[in-house]
Amino acid sequence: MDTSILSMLASAAPFLLSLLAFLILLEQITYLRKKRSLPGPLLIVPFLGNAIPLIRTPTKFWQLQASWAKSSGSELSTNYLFGNFILFIRSTELSHRVFGNVRPDAFQIIGHPLGKKLFGEHNLIYMFGQSHKDLRRRIAPNFTIKALSTYLSLQQQIIVRHLEKWEEMSSSGGSKPVALRLLCRDLNLDTSQTVFVGPHLSLEERKVFNSDYSFFNAGLMSVPVDFPGFAFREARLAVDRLVKTLSGCAARSKAKIRAGGEPSCLVDFWMEETVKEVTAAEKSGAAPPPFSDDMEVGAHLFDFLFAAQDASTSSLLWAITLLESHPEILARVREEVSGIWKPESGKMITAEQLREMKYTEAVAREVIRFRPPATLVPHVALKDFPLTESYTVPKGTIVFPSLLESSFQGFADSERFDPDRFMEKRREDQVYRRNFLSFGAGSHQCVGQRYALNYLGLFIALFVSLLDFKRHRTDGCDELSYVPTIAPKDDGLVYLSRRCGRYPAF
Repeated sequence: MDTSILSMLASAAPFLLSLLAFLILLEQITYLRKKRSLPGPLLIVPFLGNAIPLIRTPTKFWQLQASWAKSSGSELSTNYLFGNFILFIRSTELSHRVFGNVRPDAFQIIGHPLGKKLFGEHNLIYMFGQSHKDLRRRIAPNFTIKALSTYLSLQQQIIVRHLEKWEEMSSSGGSKPVALRLLCRDLNLDTSQTVFVGPHLSLEERKVFNSDYSFFNAGLMSVPVDFPGFAFREARLAVDRLVKTLSGCAARSKAKIRAGGEPSCLVDFWMEETVKEVTAAEKSGAAPPPFSDDMEVGAHLFDFLFAAQDASTSSLLWAITLLESHPEILARVREEVSGIWKPESGKMITAEQLREMKYTEAVAREVIRFRPPATLVPHVALKDFPLTESYTVPKGTIVFPSLLESSFQGFADSERFDPDRFMEKRREDQVYRRNFLSFGAGSHQCVGQRYALNYLGLFIALFVSLLDFKRHRTDGCDELSYVPTIAPKDDGLVYLSRRCGRYPAF
């Protein structure tokens, strides 16, 4: 290297080191100014903050934030991640203040610290005001009674097929335990693809889709570095491909509906009204209606897929493990289901029969309360926001309302798994409605919650009717693992055997 360049670098080194030290000091001072008197670390690792502990041991990280908040009296705690000041909220009432103020001059839900880069700009969760209301109105036909009944038959065929496969895996080699987390994820991906886009996704496209979704899942829990070779970059590119694939499904669905076809999946129900409006606009020479472009529809289909996929994986796993550890509840579910539907009937569970299974639905609700899949819903403060009389959330703060903490506030004997709390006699879902935040609150409350409850209740009814199951218990097997929604630490290791004479052939 030229001696003059070396000389320049040597002379610049003290300045560069001084600049670096200044930036580190400024970062520390800025953090403390935002933190004020709230609990949280006093010193932060430059630029990264406590990102490494979060990635390595997320359960411990969030438990520590919760304990700080609980002991502070303010129900708040702070930290610093990847250059972002964060605020953890334990209080249900303060969480409602965030959920109820999603607007341009308060908070925006982001789903992930770098959500816009990962999910895309057109994601439903980033929308405000009238455009958000218009989109929710447009997707309402996806969740009518007729639509939900159509999904029910599709879901049953897939669930039974996967349960049979799980039982074969366990019984091969003399009854060995199987880890259900990835199996539940595969079941949910199969279900979501079939329910959401059905015949519009070819077998070859499904293979590529599954691979891309794996890239996306890996990137969710990785260091958010958007450079080649990093999992986050692979995830972002995978999302682009997934949206493109789903936009093709939207185009094929439009063609089917235009040709007079009957809806057979979610996107078909969506496109029924959309095609009418697009046709009317074409005849009048007007611009196409909003949210009718294939790529826009594809992006929102991906939103649905993401919302349903990992959340349902978590709920199915916890339903199995919680029922196994509460045999008296399992016995009541089996008694109720067998009085309404039997596998040997060869018939599917109808929507009317599923509605009759009141206790089974109460179990589904209690699973979601006791182990809410999305334990935290990140928002970003778009402006300074007075959260309490003594604390104003600084602009740019990533705020984490804790649904998990709210789930154990208010409810009677909240640490106990007790489905009876949701039966008619107690109705704790109404009495403590503000604490039942598993589906969110405010304008962005989950639009598919009836779909989610139906699916979980249906899975429980089929699983307990078709299979006997016993947990393979290990130390700490029930501890929470963030992957990215919560799951049992052991991934749900169970022994499975057939309970019925034969599996229903739907």
